[in-house]
Amino acid sequence: MSNRRSLRESVLKAVYAHHQGGGDAAHILKTILVPETKEDKEGLKFAENLFLKTIRSSEDFDTIISPNLKNWDLNRIALVDRLVLHIAICEFLYFDDIPTKVTINEAIEIAKKFSTGNSGKFVNGLLDVIRDNLKEQGRFNKTGRGLVD
Repeated sequence: MSNRRSLRESVLKAVYAHHQGGGDAAHILKTILVPETKEDKEGLKFAENLFLKTIRSSEDFDTIISPNLKNWDLNRIALVDRLVLHIAICEFLYFDDIPTKVTINEAIEIAKKFSTGNSGKFVNGLLDVIRDNLKEQGRFNKTGRGLVD
């Protein structure tokens, strides 16, 4: 059984491959996610769902990110940071059972591992603001204890 962090890392690789190559999502699923989930059907289902929802909504996620950038342009964000933000926003909006605190912590750790030394702080600060804004806008469907801070 795969752990969620490794699944999210695999999703980041898949989203990156899709962004860079613009390839067929089915091909990316077959060549990246299926081998990395090592026959964990439940893990593959989670990773596939997160991957597909992330790539389908990436433009929407950019419109969520942009207004929260102070003195910064969306195109200047490191690509990996931007994709980590997309995945986290996807979890915020479409994965009602994942606490926002977990999503943010996972995004921070993945950004630190795959991007720059300052990426963890950058991702943390931006996701805190985005979470608060989405909550104010009523865009969260999370209702259980501990799901929203």
